[in-house]
Amino acid sequence: MLKKELRSSLLKKRQSMSETEWREKSDRLCHHLQNFSLFQKAQTVLAYFSFRQEVDLSLLFNHHQENPIVSIKNWGFPRCVKKSLFWHIWQPGNSLQKGNYGILEPESNAPLLHSSEVDLILIPAVACDINGYRLGYGSGFYDRMLGTEEWASKPTMGIVFEFAYLQQLPIDPWDRPLTTVCTENGVKQIMSHR
Repeated sequence: MLKKELRSSLLKKRQSMSETEWREKSDRLCHHLQNFSLFQKAQTVLAYFSFRQEVDLSLLFNHHQENPIVSIKNWGFPRCVKKSLFWHIWQPGNSLQKGNYGILEPESNAPLLHSSEVDLILIPAVACDINGYRLGYGSGFYDRMLGTEEWASKPTMGIVFEFAYLQQLPIDPWDRPLTTVCTENGVKQIMSHR
């Protein structure tokens, strides 16, 4: 199946989930993530704001008073500028704006994060496979970023629901494999490609 058809069918499946199922599975995934050693050790984590029923990670960054592991994190969120992602420091309570794609983003004057400060990147996906390849939305923002030297060695984790964790995805030469994948059933380690 081609990427386009696969993307379309998986997005339909994701958007057909009930609010309750979506919330419950998102929260379960967050609990697995909180117990994952790499996440626990990471000081600065890049994340995303859920859009079109992507896994919602807000439990991780909005309930920090109840969770000491989460409270010490620095969070980075992206702003899409032309064909690049710019990462900004964001904490609960900081203002957000809608970006070009209708996705919430930090304000453009929020402090920027440099790649050298980042310990883990949580990456939204339409699907991931057991080899760590990710099916995104087709814009290539993350593939371009991970293809650069400064980001290539950073630990990456694809975030998907279990139904979108597949045996094999169609891949292109520019696709960059991730180091781990997390679903509501747990964290899946990927055999190293590097």
